[in-house]
Amino acid sequence: MRAAERAYSTVRDGILHGTYAAGSRLTELELAQAAGVSRTPVREALRRLHAEGLVEFSPNHGAVVALFEPEDAEEIFELRSLLEPITARRAALRASSADIAALRCLSEAQLRESRQRRPGYLLRIGELNDQFHRLLQKTAASPRLEKALAGLIEAPLILRTFGQYTPAELQRSADQHLELAQALEARDPLWAHSVMRAHILAGRATYLRSRSSKHSV
Repeated sequence: MRAAERAYSTVRDGILHGTYAAGSRLTELELAQAAGVSRTPVREALRRLHAEGLVEFSPNHGAVVALFEPEDAEEIFELRSLLEPITARRAALRASSADIAALRCLSEAQLRESRQRRPGYLLRIGELNDQFHRLLQKTAASPRLEKALAGLIEAPLILRTFGQYTPAELQRSADQHLELAQALEARDPLWAHSVMRAHILAGRATYLRSRSSKHSV
């Protein structure tokens, strides 16, 4: 793995897994030591993460992990509900048999995790979800769309929305991934589009419910 890619993966995983908390400062020296690389590939990684919306640059503090406020979350869900159904629609016409098999495998693994709920299951569900949406993006074969969605599909992991899901909602999310794979297998772009839109809007409803319950406490 190239040094820049190793630095990118180390910092990105640290952000998504909570090692680097939202709002915390990211120093090049510490990141270079963590990734086992020099500071030059770390700078490249930070620029890439900034473009994806995961890192911000502050005049006084340098690179910091991006903060996501409630209004940011609502905007993210709105944009995803518009863009990801297009991704699903394109994928239904372009996915290979291997792509569909991989998507089905990811969704079935996510469904097992949501049913069994063994220690660490939320982290594993988050990783499976990320892999599913990233693979769907690649299958859609639209570099512009992939670039537009780069930071959006990871933001819910930072917001920790999966931690707010009920067991039934976790299973529903995995079931919708499985239905998406079925829609792709049927080469039905309208079915894929509608399932993806319902999937994103269901996630939005869970977020709004959890936010409302916090405010009522």
